[in-house]
Amino acid sequence: MGRHYSTRDFFRQMPNRLLARYFEAHGVLAGVNFAGLRETKIEPLFAAWLGLPEDERKAMDAKLLEISEMSTDKGFRAILGEAEWQLRKTPEAYAELVEKLAALANHHERAMVTFLEHPEFWRVAKLFFHADNLSYWRKRKGFPHQPASVHEDGRQALAESIRDYFHRTEGRGNNCVVEAYRWGGLDYFFAYPEDYSQQSIEWVNGKFGRRPHNPAFEVIFAYSESEGTLALNYRGSRETDEPLQAMFATAILNLPELPPDPDDTRIYDLNPLRARGFQFKYDRGQGIEEVALKRIRLESKVVRGDRITLEANTFSNADGIYDLIERIEKSVPPKLCTVTQVEIGAKVAVEVDRRPKTVSFRITLPNSCTLKHDDVGLRLREMLVASGIEPKERSQDLRPEATGSAEV
Repeated sequence: MGRHYSTRDFFRQMPNRLLARYFEAHGVLAGVNFAGLRETKIEPLFAAWLGLPEDERKAMDAKLLEISEMSTDKGFRAILGEAEWQLRKTPEAYAELVEKLAALANHHERAMVTFLEHPEFWRVAKLFFHADNLSYWRKRKGFPHQPASVHEDGRQALAESIRDYFHRTEGRGNNCVVEAYRWGGLDYFFAYPEDYSQQSIEWVNGKFGRRPHNPAFEVIFAYSESEGTLALNYRGSRETDEPLQAMFATAILNLPELPPDPDDTRIYDLNPLRARGFQFKYDRGQGIEEVALKRIRLESKVVRGDRITLEANTFSNADGIYDLIERIEKSVPPKLCTVTQVEIGAKVAVEVDRRPKTVSFRITLPNSCTLKHDDVGLRLREMLVASGIEPKERSQDLRPEATGSAEV
């Protein structure tokens, strides 16, 4: 997700033998000599592609875009996760599938082979990939550690509650369907209520006009029985969070009401990063080439709100931020302040033979991190965990009470 896509580039990335299978399955481009095409020299194929009727190209291009998006490490893991679940009773079949896909040259081939040969894994893996790339998840704790009802009765009850709520409060949601899947130890519920009717201005077969349609909007629940938490993804007002959470609690967990939400007591401990000897831990196989501390914010333990922010170009001088810290600590002893925010820079390889992508992100007390949940963000989150930088249950307040105000 988030990568630039064009059909021409996709044809260059995908081996000719797999492109031939894709178009043969759709009954088109039979006149293209795929065996005679040189790999990546796709001009004859692209010319034949442009000669197809527009509606055929659009339908196939939508699927090619899906395959392109799934042609990543994260997409492959979603495929394996769904395959492992579906083949849980036949582990030898799962092991055989993993061996077959792992033997392919790259993730583009793995995605296309899965699409062509294993459609039973493809659709659900694509849903999980989509969910993992969403931002704005809203998490609630305090649910009892009990299994979710994934059967039709529970899903239908949740769909009816969602439909009735949005129809009553917003005048939409006349229809709703809920699908349930399990992945990564979580129970996912994908709800699709009907949105307001719309008319889009389109070109169809060379004719300009307006086409009415009834789109769906999306509500996703991710429930962890082991943690007793419910994550919600819905692009709407936060005032809707609690009603949606309550619908899930009653329809899926069979609770009489929504449990109270305890305060989230997790907190980052960023103080280890101020030491010159701190090392970020990562495997070069993750594509992470360099990680450096770029910015650090020190907050006074004596006077609430007093802060010092230090920033350095650490890609040109890896110890630049620590040189600044040592100068500051001559005037402000380390015991008088704590680290409340850091900015970290990283260089991550995203494509072969291209310059690494430079990413900057911030971690702020108590438990905020600006990393996305895309492919690069996932790798860097794994790096943070390996480096011991992850939110943990609060053992003490890192910013003690203070009175007064003063400049530091």
